[in-house]
Amino acid sequence: MIRSMTGFGSASSIVDGRHFSLEIRSLNGKHLKCHVRLPEELVGLEPELESIVSAEIQRGTVTMTVRFQDRSSHAAAEINNEALASYIKQISGIDGVHIDAGTLLQLPGVLVHNTGEDARVEALNELKQLANEACSAVITMRSEEGKSLLSDLMEHVDRIAGEVVHVEARIPEVNKLFSERLKSRMSSMLGELGAEIREEDLIREVAIFAEKSDIAEEVSRLHGHLDQFKELISVEPASPIGRTLDFITQEMLREANTMGSKCLDPVVSKHVVSIKGAVDRIKEQVQNVE
Repeated sequence: MIRSMTGFGSASSIVDGRHFSLEIRSLNGKHLKCHVRLPEELVGLEPELESIVSAEIQRGTVTMTVRFQDRSSHAAAEINNEALASYIKQISGIDGVHIDAGTLLQLPGVLVHNTGEDARVEALNELKQLANEACSAVITMRSEEGKSLLSDLMEHVDRIAGEVVHVEARIPEVNKLFSERLKSRMSSMLGELGAEIREEDLIREVAIFAEKSDIAEEVSRLHGHLDQFKELISVEPASPIGRTLDFITQEMLREANTMGSKCLDPVVSKHVVSIKGAVDRIKEQVQNVE
C-alpha cells in the first residue's frame, strides 16, 4: 500500500522529574532530509536520533523537535562568572542603561547547565524510545493518507483507461469518414475535368492517411503504462515508488500528446484532452507519494 509523505507524531514522558517531549513532522521531499532540533543541554545527540528516523522513513523532509525540562533536584544551573562579569562591564560603560539581575541571568552563556555524561546517556535512551513512538505515529498517519491517495489515483487511472477504449473504438470510424470525404472531394474535382475516380488511387490515399494517423502504438504503450502504474500502487512497495510513479506519469502524458498530434479527429481530440487532464491530476498527486 502506498504511503503519503505528510504526517505528524509525538510522544512525551517524565523520568525522575525530567520532562521529555518529542514531535516529528514530515512533509514532501525528493529525498530524505532530517532536521533535529535539540535544547542546549542535549546538543550532540542528533546523529543517534536521525538514525532512528532514517530506519523508519525513507523519503520526505522530516523535522524532529525535542523539548526538555529538568525539574529534578539536579536541575540547578551554575553561573558563568566570567561571562557575567563581561556583560556587567560592557553595560556599565553605557550611560543611562540599567539592568536587573534577572535579565542578566537570561543573557546567553551566563547560566551553564552541567549535564553529566550519565545523564546524557539516560536522556538519549529515553529520546530513542520516544522517537520510535513518534515515528510509528507518523507512519500510521502517512499510511492513512496513502489510502486516500490510492483511491484518488485509481479513479483517475480508470478514467484514462475508459477514454482510451473510446479512442480505440473511434479509429475505424475516423478512417471511414476520411475515405468518404476524400472520395467526395475527388469526385467533385475530377467531375469538373470529366474524369472518374480510380479505386486504386482512393485506396492509396486512405492508406497513407491511416498510416500517418495510426496511434495503435501509442495506445498500446499507454495501456502498458496504466498497467504498470496500477501494479505499483496496488502492492506493498519494498522501497519508495513516488519518483517511479512520477516518471510513468510523464510517459503517459507523452503518449497522450502524440495521440493528439497524430489524429486530428475532433472526437478523438476530446478524449485526448480528458486523458491529459486526468494525467495532470495524477502528476499532482504522485508528488505526495513516498
